[in-house]
Amino acid sequence: VQLQASGGGLVQAGGSLSVSCAASGRNLNTYAMGWFRQAPGKEREFVAAIGWSATSTGYADSVKGRFTISRDNAKNQVYLQMNTLKPEDTAVYYCAASQRYYSGGYYSLRAMEYWGKGTLVTVSS
Repeated sequence: VQLQASGGGLVQAGGSLSVSCAASGRNLNTYAMGWFRQAPGKEREFVAAIGWSATSTGYADSVKGRFTISRDNAKNQVYLQMNTLKPEDTAVYYCAASQRYYSGGYYSLRAMEYWGKGTLVTVSS
């Protein structure tokens, strides 16, 4: 599975941005998907995840209520809608895929099998 994140950019605090992850090579309908981010000087961290059927989702506490993960298996894409952005959301955002069972909640980086190149999101204050 090849993954490519896109849609990053510069946005003011309080604004919104949507990032997308396009997959190629395989159909995503048997993969759980996750979004992770890495800020400068920090470790990569979990942001959100969604099960293959989209019935299970999970969010980091820091983004809960502001970010929404969704997927369109027909288009082989996963999305992350980010609202009420804060400067601390500034990071490179990565999408990842895993065929390991996902029932919701936190999704470990170690569980992910495929990673895409990230897209930079910068939130100015």
